[in-house]
Amino acid sequence: MRTVDFYRTADGRCPVREYLDSLEPKDAVIIAFSISIVEELDVIPSSYFKHLDDGIYEIRAQRGGNIFRLLGFFFRGSLVILTNGFSKKTQKTPKREISLAKDRRKDFLSRQGGRR
Repeated sequence: MRTVDFYRTADGRCPVREYLDSLEPKDAVIIAFSISIVEELDVIPSSYFKHLDDGIYEIRAQRGGNIFRLLGFFFRGSLVILTNGFSKKTQKTPKREISLAKDRRKDFLSRQGGRR
Protein backbone atom coordinates (compact mmCIF):
# COMPACT_ATOMS: atom_id res chain seq x y z
CA MET A 1 0.00 0.00 0.00
CA ARG A 2 1.22 3.48 -0.90
CA THR A 3 0.68 6.74 0.92
CA VAL A 4 0.40 10.07 -0.87
CA ASP A 5 1.60 13.28 0.75
CA PHE A 6 2.12 16.83 -0.48
CA TYR A 7 5.45 18.60 -0.84
CA ARG A 8 5.91 21.70 1.31
CA THR A 9 8.34 24.50 0.57
CA ALA A 10 10.92 25.51 3.16
CA ASP A 11 8.59 28.33 4.26
CA GLY A 12 5.63 25.94 4.70
CA ARG A 13 3.67 26.58 1.51
CA CYS A 14 1.93 23.60 -0.08
CA PRO A 15 1.72 24.15 -3.88
CA VAL A 16 -0.47 21.10 -4.56
CA ARG A 17 -2.97 22.11 -1.85
CA GLU A 18 -3.03 25.64 -3.33
CA TYR A 19 -3.69 24.16 -6.77
CA LEU A 20 -6.49 21.91 -5.48
CA ASP A 21 -8.06 24.82 -3.58
CA SER A 22 -8.13 26.85 -6.82
CA LEU A 23 -10.28 24.23 -8.60
CA GLU A 24 -14.02 23.78 -8.72
CA PRO A 25 -15.10 21.39 -5.95
CA LYS A 26 -16.23 18.71 -8.43
CA ASP A 27 -12.79 18.75 -10.07
CA ALA A 28 -11.03 18.43 -6.71
CA VAL A 29 -13.23 15.41 -5.88
CA ILE A 30 -12.21 13.68 -9.14
CA ILE A 31 -8.54 14.31 -8.35
CA ALA A 32 -9.02 12.99 -4.79
CA PHE A 33 -10.50 9.82 -6.32
CA SER A 34 -7.41 9.38 -8.53
CA ILE A 35 -5.16 9.86 -5.50
CA SER A 36 -7.13 7.20 -3.60
CA ILE A 37 -6.62 4.74 -6.47
CA VAL A 38 -2.87 5.31 -6.28
CA GLU A 39 -2.95 4.72 -2.53
CA GLU A 40 -5.19 1.66 -2.50
CA LEU A 41 -4.53 -0.49 -5.57
CA ASP A 42 -1.53 -2.81 -5.81
CA VAL A 43 -1.54 -2.52 -9.60
CA ILE A 44 -2.52 0.95 -10.77
CA PRO A 45 -4.01 1.36 -14.26
CA SER A 46 -1.85 3.62 -16.42
CA SER A 47 -4.89 5.81 -17.00
CA TYR A 48 -4.38 7.00 -13.38
CA PHE A 49 -0.63 6.77 -12.77
CA LYS A 50 2.30 6.92 -15.17
CA HIS A 51 6.09 7.28 -15.04
CA LEU A 52 7.20 10.34 -17.00
CA ASP A 53 10.93 10.91 -16.65
CA ASP A 54 13.79 10.31 -14.20
CA GLY A 55 11.63 9.08 -11.31
CA ILE A 56 8.88 11.66 -11.81
CA TYR A 57 5.35 10.23 -12.00
CA GLU A 58 1.99 11.75 -12.77
CA ILE A 59 -1.39 11.10 -11.26
CA ARG A 60 -4.05 11.66 -13.91
CA ALA A 61 -7.64 12.79 -13.53
CA GLN A 62 -10.28 13.91 -16.00
CA ARG A 63 -13.76 15.36 -15.75
CA GLY A 64 -15.44 16.11 -19.03
CA GLY A 65 -12.98 18.10 -21.12
CA ASN A 66 -10.92 19.06 -18.08
CA ILE A 67 -7.66 17.16 -17.69
CA PHE A 68 -5.69 17.41 -14.45
CA ARG A 69 -2.22 16.22 -13.56
CA LEU A 70 -0.33 16.01 -10.28
CA LEU A 71 3.40 15.29 -10.48
CA GLY A 72 5.53 13.69 -7.82
CA PHE A 73 8.08 11.06 -6.86
CA PHE A 74 8.50 8.06 -4.60
CA PHE A 75 10.19 8.53 -1.24
CA ARG A 76 11.25 5.57 0.91
CA GLY A 77 9.59 3.11 -1.41
CA SER A 78 5.90 3.52 -0.71
CA LEU A 79 5.38 7.23 -0.05
CA VAL A 80 4.48 9.37 -3.04
CA ILE A 81 5.30 13.06 -2.59
CA LEU A 82 3.22 15.25 -4.91
CA THR A 83 5.07 18.40 -5.94
CA ASN A 84 2.88 20.30 -8.37
CA GLY A 85 -0.44 20.23 -10.16
CA PHE A 86 -1.75 21.73 -13.36
CA SER A 87 -4.55 21.57 -15.88
CA LYS A 88 -3.34 19.94 -19.03
CA LYS A 89 -4.14 21.51 -22.37
CA THR A 90 -1.89 19.46 -24.67
CA GLN A 91 -1.04 15.80 -25.27
CA LYS A 92 2.49 16.10 -23.87
CA THR A 93 3.20 17.03 -20.28
CA PRO A 94 4.93 20.43 -20.36
CA LYS A 95 8.69 20.15 -19.75
CA ARG A 96 8.59 23.10 -17.34
CA GLU A 97 6.18 21.13 -15.09
CA ILE A 98 8.50 18.10 -15.09
CA SER A 99 11.45 20.38 -14.38
CA LEU A 100 9.55 22.00 -11.50
CA ALA A 101 8.81 18.55 -10.03
CA LYS A 102 12.50 17.64 -10.24
CA ASP A 103 13.54 20.91 -8.59
CA ARG A 104 11.06 20.37 -5.77
CA ARG A 105 12.21 16.75 -5.34
CA LYS A 106 15.80 18.00 -5.03
CA ASP A 107 14.72 20.58 -2.43
CA PHE A 108 12.69 18.01 -0.49
CA LEU A 109 15.53 15.47 -0.44
CA SER A 110 18.07 18.09 0.63
CA ARG A 111 15.90 18.91 3.64
CA GLN A 112 15.57 15.17 4.42
CA GLY A 113 19.32 14.71 4.50
CA GLY A 114 19.29 13.28 0.96
CA ARG A 115 17.62 9.99 1.99
CA ARG A 116 15.28 8.45 -0.53
